[in-house]
Amino acid sequence: MKPLIEIHNLTMKFGSLVANEDVSFTIGENEIVGLIGPNGAGKTTLFNCITGFYKPYAGHVMYGGRDLVGLAPYQICRLGIARTFQIVKTLNEMTVEENVMTGAFLHTANRKKAQQIAAEILDATGLTPKKNVLGANLTIADRKRVEIARALATAPRVLMLDECMAGLNQTEIKDVMALCLQLKAKGLSLLIVEHIMEAIMPISDKVVVLNAGRKIAEGKPEQIVNNEQVIQAYLGERYHAKSKKS
Repeated sequence: MKPLIEIHNLTMKFGSLVANEDVSFTIGENEIVGLIGPNGAGKTTLFNCITGFYKPYAGHVMYGGRDLVGLAPYQICRLGIARTFQIVKTLNEMTVEENVMTGAFLHTANRKKAQQIAAEILDATGLTPKKNVLGANLTIADRKRVEIARALATAPRVLMLDECMAGLNQTEIKDVMALCLQLKAKGLSLLIVEHIMEAIMPISDKVVVLNAGRKIAEGKPEQIVNNEQVIQAYLGERYHAKSKKS
C-alpha cells in the first residue's frame, strides 16, 4: 500500500517531559489506521504534531513528498489533512448546516457553493434532518457527527478522528464505525485514536500502539491483540481472552 503520510522519528518535548519519542509509521492511501494506547501515551500530542498545532522537537511528517513540520494548521488542512478534537468544538450559536459550511469555506468564498458542499456532506453523514438545529441543542453523538461533517467539508484526503466514539452508546458507536468504513470506501484514509477496542479493531487495516510516548507495536489488528507487550501495557488479559473467543 502506497504511503500517503510518512511519520519519521517524531519527537515532542514539553520542557523535560517527553510526550512522543522517536515515533515512526505510515498511513497508506485508502487505509484506516488505529492509534491506541493508555491515557498519557502521547496519542493526541502526535495528532497535534501532524496537524501543525505543535511543532515537533525533532522528526518529520511527510505528505505528498512535502514536510509538514513548520506549517500552520490551516495550511495543513488546505493540503488535505483534516481532524476532529477529543473535546468536541461545536459552534454552539450556529446551526448544523452553518457548522459544516465553515469547513467548506476553506476552499470557497461563495456562500451558495458552501451550502451545496454542506448539503452533500449532511446527506452523507445522516445529518440533513437536523441541519437547522443549533449546535448548543445537539446531543453528544450529534455533536461528534457534526465535527466529522465539518472536517469532511474541507475535502480532505486524510481524516484524523480523536476519540470520536467516546461517550456514545452501542448503537451510536456502530453508526460511527459504519461511517468510517463508508468514508474509506469513498477513497479516504483515516487515522483514528480510540479507546473502545471493540470499535477500532474491526475497522482498522493496521494498528499502531503507543505507550509512554514510544511506539511499542504496529501491525494488523489480529497481531496486535496477541502481542504480549501490548496486552501488558494496555489491552489486559480480559480483552485478549474475549478477542480469542470472538
